[in-house]
Amino acid sequence: MSKHGRILVAMSGGIDSSLAAVMLHEEGYEVIGMTMKTWDYASSGGTKKETGCCSLDSINDARNIAVSLGFPHYILDIREEFGDAVIDHFTGEYLEGRTPNPCVMCNTHIKWDALLRRADRLDCESIATGHYAHIREEGGRFVLSKGVDTLKDQSYVLWGVSQESLSRTKLPLGHLRKSEIRDMATERGFLELVTKSESYEICFVPDNDYRGFLKRRMPGLEAEVAGGNFVMEGTGKVMGKHQGYPFYTIGQRKGLGMAFGQPMFVTEIRKDTNEVVLGVDKDLYRDGMIVSKLNLQKYPTLNGPMETVTKVRYKDPGTAATISQSGDKIEVFFKEGVSAIAPGQAAVFYEGDDVIGGGWIMKSFRQGDEFTRLDSHKEAAAHPQLAASSL
Repeated sequence: MSKHGRILVAMSGGIDSSLAAVMLHEEGYEVIGMTMKTWDYASSGGTKKETGCCSLDSINDARNIAVSLGFPHYILDIREEFGDAVIDHFTGEYLEGRTPNPCVMCNTHIKWDALLRRADRLDCESIATGHYAHIREEGGRFVLSKGVDTLKDQSYVLWGVSQESLSRTKLPLGHLRKSEIRDMATERGFLELVTKSESYEICFVPDNDYRGFLKRRMPGLEAEVAGGNFVMEGTGKVMGKHQGYPFYTIGQRKGLGMAFGQPMFVTEIRKDTNEVVLGVDKDLYRDGMIVSKLNLQKYPTLNGPMETVTKVRYKDPGTAATISQSGDKIEVFFKEGVSAIAPGQAAVFYEGDDVIGGGWIMKSFRQGDEFTRLDSHKEAAAHPQLAASSL
């Protein structure tokens, strides 16, 4: 009989999830390991050797940890549901001129739901992962907060996890630093985990070439979108031809295919006209944005304006901002300009170390730009609830 009950641990084969399983096993939990097969690398058309969480080597590494400690391990094939939710969203967002975040989509819509369904079938009270973050209960809410290792904190990618899912989730690494995890693995003789390289690529784009992935996924796309104009920020001057709007991202400088005499960056993508707007570094900055499809964690709703630190990408240190909620939208007013705010990416709002919640960036604007603000007001007119916070 276990000391703490039965728990299902998501094991990718890497050092973090492996040590999470080891720690829970040592604490007296009845651990069941599960590795999720999310993608068939052979079907991606990539050119590099299969690596990462879905590779055969990673699955075997997770199983070997389980065997060495004497707990069961299963492989969960979720390729079909992963493809429907994550990959279709990934390709669809680029076609809309936005920049997707598939890891957040996977956590929110696939991994947690899939794990909890299997946990119920296996009579597991809870699930665990190797993410660097904390969960606590406070005031009837389950609050996600940053891990102590600021360089490894992963709270940003977990903003979309529901209250119900958080209530059944344990994150045993939140109070540890990466160096401590490596030391623990070394002490226990798991030297192959310490020396194993970590992959930071999108699992279904293992060669990190999303443009090639889009072209393979959607034959004919390249010819359909080629030949649009690069236009200059502010003036609209045509600067040349590009390869098609889906193949560019906000903030991109390299790979534009042309020389302009000075560093130029993608500042906006216009799907309807197949235009890619270019500007200099200062043109990337915006001090406002609208965020939709919210998931609030610390509070069920926001009553009035709130001071936060808001992150617009995973490695973003965050910027002070005032946020106001209207229905399923939040309007964000930054205290200073933020570079390369990309529609389609996640925005996450923090109060101290706690995650207030997050959502998807719909659009960015400059607070002093009359045209942009008028455009924002037109959107607000279509959504009366938003108008109250916009005007």
